[in-house]
Amino acid sequence: MIVLRNCEGFDELEACVQMQVATWGYDESEVVPRKAFLVAQKIGGQVIGAFDTNLPGADPRGGAGSMVGFAMSWPGIKTGAGEPKPYLHSHMLAVNEGYRNRGLGAQLKLEQRHEALSRNIGYMEWTFDPLEIKNAFLNIGKLGAIVRSYRPDFYGVSSSRLQGGLPTDRLLAEWYLRSPRVTALVEGHRHATFKIEERILVPAHTGAWKSAEATRDRALAIQSENRRKFQQAFTQGLAVLGFSRDAEGNGVFELGIPSPVEVP
Repeated sequence: MIVLRNCEGFDELEACVQMQVATWGYDESEVVPRKAFLVAQKIGGQVIGAFDTNLPGADPRGGAGSMVGFAMSWPGIKTGAGEPKPYLHSHMLAVNEGYRNRGLGAQLKLEQRHEALSRNIGYMEWTFDPLEIKNAFLNIGKLGAIVRSYRPDFYGVSSSRLQGGLPTDRLLAEWYLRSPRVTALVEGHRHATFKIEERILVPAHTGAWKSAEATRDRALAIQSENRRKFQQAFTQGLAVLGFSRDAEGNGVFELGIPSPVEVP
């Protein structure tokens, strides 16, 4: 049984730190320390853990030794037209390797949504690698986030083994927690269809190309070409409103014109 709840105490926050290292393989210069997780909690962010209570010796509420995933966010303020509005920036989501592909990442995101709405926070955002097909499918296809911004080399040089030495290009996921799109998807319904104006493809083998030095140039070529396509589409007012996978496992970003309902 998986229990989702706010992390408590130094041991559980340290377990988040260690899972971060195991997931991304960061060196010491990039690891988010335990103090930062603690501060995130104290200033209105989130540190939500997933605990497997069926592990040997686990108590009914789980504990540091039974943590199998976590999600962490920081609070922020959106300024511009109208009154400043609070939001949450979801900085990290990690799941232990043995628990992946079971929907646990989606459960953690939905727990973030539930907690945010309990405080009347209606918007979250996060960045993700546009070459990672599974992440794009979760963020757009399952959670209903939309994308209107491309951030080239957002983090600069990264020690993460998942980055494969490529520039840290990122898409910005916008998650409008009360929108009809999000509400429909999280309740298991289809959201309204839209006219697809453009499709941007990520070959199924891009992740493997990125992780091997001999094929990394192929991944870099895909990244560079898709960067150009995304930036051009966004300057034309298009947004990523859907994501699908074809019969060969390629990822397909589907872009259209967002409606005022989709972008409250």
